[in-house]
Amino acid sequence: MIASFIRKRYIFNIIINNLDGFLIFDLGGYMKKLFLLFTLAITVLLASSSFAQTNSKYGWLSQDSWSFGFGGIYPRYLSTNLSVVEGLPNFGGFASIQRNFSEHVGLRLKINYTHLQGHVGSPTGVTVKNNMFGGDFDLIYYFVPSEPISPYFGFGAGGFAQSISNSPSPSLNGGKADYQVNLIFGSEWTVGKEWRLKTELAYHNVASTGFDGLFGTSSGSGGIFSGNNDSYMTFDFGLVYYFKKGPVSKLNDLYTGIKDNVDYDRIESMIKKYATEPTTVDYDRIEDIVKKYQSTGAVENWYLVGVNFDFNKSTLRPESMPILYNAAEILLSHPDLNIEVQGYTDNTGSEKYNQKLSQKRANAVRDYLIAKGVAASRLTAVGYGEASPIMDNSTATGRAFNRRIEFKVR
Repeated sequence: MIASFIRKRYIFNIIINNLDGFLIFDLGGYMKKLFLLFTLAITVLLASSSFAQTNSKYGWLSQDSWSFGFGGIYPRYLSTNLSVVEGLPNFGGFASIQRNFSEHVGLRLKINYTHLQGHVGSPTGVTVKNNMFGGDFDLIYYFVPSEPISPYFGFGAGGFAQSISNSPSPSLNGGKADYQVNLIFGSEWTVGKEWRLKTELAYHNVASTGFDGLFGTSSGSGGIFSGNNDSYMTFDFGLVYYFKKGPVSKLNDLYTGIKDNVDYDRIESMIKKYATEPTTVDYDRIEDIVKKYQSTGAVENWYLVGVNFDFNKSTLRPESMPILYNAAEILLSHPDLNIEVQGYTDNTGSEKYNQKLSQKRANAVRDYLIAKGVAASRLTAVGYGEASPIMDNSTATGRAFNRRIEFKVR
């Protein structure tokens, strides 16, 4: 049946078992207890009823939002003079506040404490201890924010104050300040309407060579930014709470638009009312007809009938969602297709203004398809203004059809 086009696609099962065996690194008795308590708190959140409600409607995503995060850190030296020895207590914690300006882009302030240790010589040399307290500003980009598992990429910079002890270089013992650049990869996992689980791996390149308590870097390289500066990595595991959210994101209509906007019972009652004799509606036959005539990339251009815009607007209308959903499904099943998303307007207003408006309309559709999972490299958005009308602009109906979107296969 047509209604079967929309169905639940994700079953989110998280099993927490044998936690002692899960602890890959020996964090020490105190840190292990903290980790177990933190895991217990996450388990309670996963068991709450809000998870099931959110996973079914994706109601957690907003056009803009504020969030607060906290959790634990596992740090590790990368390019330094010290030998990393398993079993040394490397640990830390963080707290963050983040402003998401859209579904995709956010700016985060993160405060953290980190304790690092390493040996001068291996495996039983002098243990150099490093305590750090700092803050970072990072720009975050979410690739597919509408999904229950939302990966992101980020970069930024920050500063920190550190205290080194047991260094063979006396001048480096004690406190000092420094700064660093950050490269970030992570994911947020939906566990409630306002809560998400966060996992993040970050690379930090420090501005000096004495970060580890020794001058110079034995490897001859400071990591991916080269030079002789020290570098280290951190793995964050924590929770994010969205305490303030703006309007509900239109990207969520990708999952709910068809089911909420099509009344199949009413369609059936209308057909039966005007039938000349008692009949039943063959939905399988209707679905076969839809599949027969839907575009599969064989044609050069697609005119997306039903994807129209209000006068002087670039916001997608609710009735556009089913068409775009189907178009995204076709593109995902045909990864060899590259598309130019073409935006058009009617002839009301100046040509220059209409060209800008049509570009915004093309961008809106492109962003929508990217949020569904279509690779951005396959999509180009171009605005053509009032060019190439398909109907007469002298009528309201004609102008409405001319405010349209077309796909051109490249």
